[in-house]
Amino acid sequence: MTQGGIVVGFDGSASSRAAVRWAAGEAADRGVPLTVVHVIDTPPWNLLAVGGPVAAVPDEPSLRQRQGAQRVIDEALAEIDRGGGPRPQIHSQVFFAAPVPTLVQVSADALMLVVGRRGTGLLRRLLLGSVSTGVLHHAQCPVAVIHADAASAAERSALPVVLGVDGSPVSEVATALAFEEAARRGVELVALHAWSDAEVLDYVEFDWPAIRPDAELTLAERLAGWQEHYPDVVVRRVVEPHQPTAHLIALAESAQLVVVGSHGRGGFTGMLLGSVSAAVAQTSPAPVIVARK
Repeated sequence: MTQGGIVVGFDGSASSRAAVRWAAGEAADRGVPLTVVHVIDTPPWNLLAVGGPVAAVPDEPSLRQRQGAQRVIDEALAEIDRGGGPRPQIHSQVFFAAPVPTLVQVSADALMLVVGRRGTGLLRRLLLGSVSTGVLHHAQCPVAVIHADAASAAERSALPVVLGVDGSPVSEVATALAFEEAARRGVELVALHAWSDAEVLDYVEFDWPAIRPDAELTLAERLAGWQEHYPDVVVRRVVEPHQPTAHLIALAESAQLVVVGSHGRGGFTGMLLGSVSAAVAQTSPAPVIVARK
């Protein structure tokens, strides 16, 4: 059982080690339990449909498999202890199943699911691992993606929370989450709104000085209600003509957290993951929380 707290996927990779340390700190700060989940991928489960039920194991796992799983869990607990700081209540779960549908299933009762950016699979060179990508597409709660080389939470504790605002319904969910995070951490919130998602604009016919006031008004309107609800959060507004991904990643260099929606204004109903969200999760040096509607 996830106990309604934070769930972290751990496979022993460098990214998952960073993820379990970050998740433990978040759980302790929030006063909620942490569940460490280790999934041992068994070939038959690769055929399960994503989001479907996790099938029962037809045969008991071997003693070697159980011992190996326990060693991995012990590694995760040792990693949490090495991170220092308060230790939350910790549970652990081991599954012999397909990783993505398993993590999606446990996310249904979780406050947040935390994963490393890359795992121990064969495609380690990918910026965003297959499991991370899968849970970002299908999880039923916010998903935090942690870079293996991310600075410790203590090193970034005074830095702001960065929010991407595009005016979509999911962006509203992300805005609520970002204000809550900034308030809980006692830091500034930097809200970025890019007038266009385009990477390149035709500046011959594009008059940014004339359009900028409208962009600033749009951002102000999107934040107004939340600023009233969180009066102690200092908000810095940033508007740009285009390239939201590049600007969010640049802001992430000096942030402790980046919050984005799972898909943006160009998304359609049922769209799984927006290009901006995916790119930020892939490349941000700071932890990224992808909010889901």
